[in-house]
Amino acid sequence: MGPVRWQVVAMAAVGLALTLEVLPSMVRWLRAGRRRPRRQVLFFPSQVTCTEALLQAPGVAPSGPSCPCTLPHGESSLSHLLRALMAARASLELCLFAFSSPQLGRAVRLLHQRGVRVRVITDCDYMALNGSQIGLLRKAGIQVRHDQDLGYMHHKFAVVDKKVLITGSLNWTTQAIQNNRENVLIMEDEEYVQLFLEEFERIWEEFDPAKYSFFTQKRRS
Repeated sequence: MGPVRWQVVAMAAVGLALTLEVLPSMVRWLRAGRRRPRRQVLFFPSQVTCTEALLQAPGVAPSGPSCPCTLPHGESSLSHLLRALMAARASLELCLFAFSSPQLGRAVRLLHQRGVRVRVITDCDYMALNGSQIGLLRKAGIQVRHDQDLGYMHHKFAVVDKKVLITGSLNWTTQAIQNNRENVLIMEDEEYVQLFLEEFERIWEEFDPAKYSFFTQKRRS
């Protein structure tokens, strides 16, 4: 075997040794970069906890190292739901039958203030009840559309940044959050998110105010 071939063999051996040395580090790096899609299930009623730290207005620093209120400051189903909502950076689609939770209403208004595009679809009967957050959302400049059908707009879902789906049995009311047996699924799944986005856009177009009739029939109970 000539000297050139020995050099080739030697270089190949060095290359193989370097590859074997670096390979474990590359595998660890690749595994770390491959984040698992989010899958989270929340059950209600939720423990009552302080949510002030999650609901800071843009540019407003916390007034102190901790909130002085007497509520527990741990995590709860409500705080996890708020975190999922407040993660929005570009868009938030809400399709909700009833919406009266002050904390969730405040979160949606804060996202609007931060420049997130928020659109809301709701039920025309329940949006008029005392305590509904819909009037406050409209006053803040958030787009809201509602039904005029004989049936209820009974959906309960949200889509965050067209990537994360939030859906379940929960009405966004204090009664449901604190007293009812409810569930919420938070998930990143491109196929399911797309299906819910298509349903939202279909209803959004259907509930265009230009198509409203002012002589609708009464609903049947």
